[in-house]
Amino acid sequence: MRGVIHHIEMNVANLEKSRQFWLPFLTALDYEIYQEWSSGFSMKLDDTYLVFVQTEDNYLSPSFHRKHNGLNHLAFHVASRQELDHWRNWIHELNLKELYPQQYPYAGGQDYQALYFEDPDRLKIELVYQEV
Repeated sequence: MRGVIHHIEMNVANLEKSRQFWLPFLTALDYEIYQEWSSGFSMKLDDTYLVFVQTEDNYLSPSFHRKHNGLNHLAFHVASRQELDHWRNWIHELNLKELYPQQYPYAGGQDYQALYFEDPDRLKIELVYQEV
């Protein structure tokens, strides 16, 4: 267990929008609701959990951008290329912004299959399929 990430906590601009995005997304990746309180919630897979907390009003500006200092993106494994295609359809149904669509699924290189998109706060999300 040494070195395994215990949790990641993210402040979000709109908790309800984030919940509407993250809850079905992470549930489909086998995460479960771990904690809930008035200003946040967390979801857990095995021993690692992700925490989403409403940003205090005083700190809503400037808004998040992944190119600034700090977190750039989160990447999650998926089981197959078909699952990548499923998620691509899902983000289009929700009118989420796909990143690098013209290079899908090889935006990370010819030997790397991935889908990139943004969450409600414009955090880049990456789904990766690696053949074994």
